[in-house]
Amino acid sequence: MKADNQNTKTPGIIIGLSAVIVSVERHEPQVFIVRGAAHALSVGVVPTNEEGDALPFGPFEPERHDTLELGLRSWVKNQTPVMPGYVEQLYTFGNKGRYVGSRQHELRVVSIGYLALTHQEKIRTSETVFWGGWYSYFPWEDWRNGKPAIIDDVIEPSLKRWVLAADTREEKQNRQARTGLCFGLGGMVWDEEKVLERYELLYEARLIYEAIRDKGIKVDYALVPGRSMLYDHRRILATAIGRLRGKLKYRPVVFELMPTEFTLLHLQRTVEAIAGHTLHKQNFRRLVENSGMVEEIPGRKSDVAGGRPAALFRFRREVVLERPAPGMKI
Repeated sequence: MKADNQNTKTPGIIIGLSAVIVSVERHEPQVFIVRGAAHALSVGVVPTNEEGDALPFGPFEPERHDTLELGLRSWVKNQTPVMPGYVEQLYTFGNKGRYVGSRQHELRVVSIGYLALTHQEKIRTSETVFWGGWYSYFPWEDWRNGKPAIIDDVIEPSLKRWVLAADTREEKQNRQARTGLCFGLGGMVWDEEKVLERYELLYEARLIYEAIRDKGIKVDYALVPGRSMLYDHRRILATAIGRLRGKLKYRPVVFELMPTEFTLLHLQRTVEAIAGHTLHKQNFRRLVENSGMVEEIPGRKSDVAGGRPAALFRFRREVVLERPAPGMKI
């Protein structure tokens, strides 16, 4: 006997394109933000009442976009004043219920995330389109001035309560191990690349705003500080930060964030901003000079008021052809 499938509904699927556009300004890493949810209306998803921060986003339109990347660049041009150079595909995000309101429309929004790097030029921003400091979204990730106080004061006590609340001994041991691996607790080492793992752990423990928003619950305890984002865009940003931190070590991507001419100190501060920790000045200088990635510009010095002029350098793009993995071995 055949089953009657006439009333079976197949959920609609929309392919979205999300852009994490990164720049470094005054030694601070930033991501381009589109404030509010108006940019997502074109996918047919009802936005939340929350007027929060979001990444540039738009649907892939096969009739109009020859490739996924061209579709992404089209939406970035439409929604922002930024013209990114370097772009690479990041990850595909397809969890159910990613977009609030999608269940009402029987839509499944699958987003292909992209990481875009650019040197920040003078562009017009406003209250709705602007550069947001990425450590305002992830304050526990910035170790340049030592271990962030938020870890000892808020995150560790909150995670300990979460561990103790486990229903079984096995689950308690699992939670204990994950908190140690993610946040370097209990004598474990901090791994700067585990940005996504840390965010997902805080989400699972219901310690960040997105978790209680998505689950529609209220809690009687303090959440971990940090600016939230619409939908799962902070998760996409976490993925991008971890990818970029890892990529610094084996590809010369940092130079996509640099001006044409720069000092070695400027380069070091940019690497530190992305990596989230400081580097030994002399070791860094020796590493860069011996790497073949930069060359000094004859007769060119920096014009720094009140300081001794420093030599200016430029990136040697041919190093990509000379070496299989030219990166910052930080």
